[in-house]
Amino acid sequence: MTIRQNAAAAKAVLLAAAVLATPAQAWAGPADTYYERAFVVAADARCGLFDDRVDAALTAATAQARGAALRSGAPEADLRAVAARARSRADAVSCRDPQLAVVRDRVDGAFSGWARTPRMTFPGKARPWVADRNAWSRPGWRLMQASRVGASPVTFGYGGEDDGPALTAVVSFVGRSRPYAARIVFRDDAKAPRAWVSGDGLAPASIRASVWATGVSAADAALLADGRRAGDAWRFPASAADRLARLDPRETFLVEFHFRDGSVAKVPFEAGDFAAGRAFMAMGAL
Repeated sequence: MTIRQNAAAAKAVLLAAAVLATPAQAWAGPADTYYERAFVVAADARCGLFDDRVDAALTAATAQARGAALRSGAPEADLRAVAARARSRADAVSCRDPQLAVVRDRVDGAFSGWARTPRMTFPGKARPWVADRNAWSRPGWRLMQASRVGASPVTFGYGGEDDGPALTAVVSFVGRSRPYAARIVFRDDAKAPRAWVSGDGLAPASIRASVWATGVSAADAALLADGRRAGDAWRFPASAADRLARLDPRETFLVEFHFRDGSVAKVPFEAGDFAAGRAFMAMGAL
């Protein structure tokens, strides 16, 4: 099932929520979808409407809808207001309201199928996030985006064993020595709470934060880019993923590799729907 088909099915189902949650302002397209999903998520949090798998599917779909709304031009502040209105309306609806039961049954049917989807591609401006929930007997990528620096391919995301994929960058450098350190560089939301979407989407150096890798090892063959026979897998702390998930989908972050001669290889990645992909992955292996 494609993202477009998933989005269309979810849109048709979640229109039922409009009976209970009509926005104070008419929102069209992606922002309207975000409102509907945010309403159902808030109602679920208060009333316990769905099981854990459908909860995770809704979380992923809501993050996806927020990203689509931002890319369509909806201001971030307006979407925060949309989410606040959705929560407020959900708080005002009785958990025993029969119309909410109708919404619950229809959403449960739609997102139960979404929760059984093994693989999804979350498109970006140039680089997608690819999520894979198939259970494997060997290490693999659960969520990944591919980039490169010069002729050297770099893959970033969650890779490793099924029971504990780690936030990882795998690089196969061509024609140069191996780096001694690696870090992720991104906008520091403590210094700059607003998204930086000018130019290439990379925040200026004065408002960047970074997280250094905690270790490196030889990359498993399953994590290497096509045609590569060796590479390094740099592992990052889990807390870095939370900070990346808070970025605007239009923003760019870097994975930097530092060499002993003072040079730095800078590899760009799109924030894109990282948050949605991570939520999709969190539904567990199939």
